[in-house]
This record gives sequence, C-alpha cells and structure tokens, in this order.
Amino acid sequence: MQKLKAEVQIIGINPYVLLPDEVLTELFKQAGKDKGPIQVRGTINDKPYTQTLVKYDGIWRLYINLKMLKNSPRRIGEVINVTIEFDPEQRVITPHPKLIRALDENHEAKRVFDGLRPSLQLEIVRYISRLKSEESVDRNVVRAIDFLLGRGRFVGRDKPY
Repeated sequence: MQKLKAEVQIIGINPYVLLPDEVLTELFKQAGKDKGPIQVRGTINDKPYTQTLVKYDGIWRLYINLKMLKNSPRRIGEVINVTIEFDPEQRVITPHPKLIRALDENHEAKRVFDGLRPSLQLEIVRYISRLKSEESVDRNVVRAIDFLLGRGRFVGRDKPY
C-alpha cells in the first residue's frame, strides 16, 4: 500500500487527484499492465474506497466521487491523504434479469449493446442494477433499449457510440 498527499483537482465536473510517477509505476507492476482501466483500493482521509484508475486525455487520474470524499466537487484545492494499491478482486456486476430479457427480445438492441465498448456496457448494466424500485427498473430498461436503437438519451449520452 502506497501513501501520499494529493491535491483535489477538477476536470469538467469530475474531481480527481494525480498520482506521482513512482506510485503509477508500482501500480502498473502490481496490475501487470499499464494500459486500460486498473482496479485500485485504499483510503482517502482514512475512509476506505474501491475505484478504477483511468487514463484520460493522456493523464492517469484517480477520480474522487462523493462516496470517497464528502462534498468532493466543493473541495478543489484541498490536500487529502491517499493510500492506494492494485485491487485484484474480480468486480462483476450481473445485469438485471429484465435487461437481459429485453436484450434477448430485441435482436437489434442486443447487436448494438454487444458492439459497445466494455466501459459503456458496464455503465448501462451498473445504472440499471443499482435502481431501487421495480418501476424504475422497468422504465429504465425501456429507455436503455430505446437508446440502443437510437431513439433517445440514456446514461447522459445521445448516441451509443
């Protein structure tokens, strides 16, 4: 586990911290790769987190969400205590059965879904899986299928590519 202090920065609406090269080098070594998303875990100000380290616009960033740091968008410029290490645990989110059924019933939507990059597939699956009520699931499965067929917005996007 590596320890560091880092300043909370923001890109768009997303708070993040930059990791020093020596921390990144060790994470790449632990993960056995230096490309694609890298699962990490650690603490922020002594509060545990799990997150995915991603490279965006040529820079590796540890995005800091509200679960990780209360009011994180309003804490830009604050220096926080971070521990971080590679997380070897498998993170599998099972698609909601209603989403699976809807995709099985609509071959064109399934074809589009299967052709999406894995991160967008995961975003759709995660969004629907975390909904609390069956009414919300039903409504959002319909929205997801419409989105895949090019008939509306979903997960903040206009098009599925």
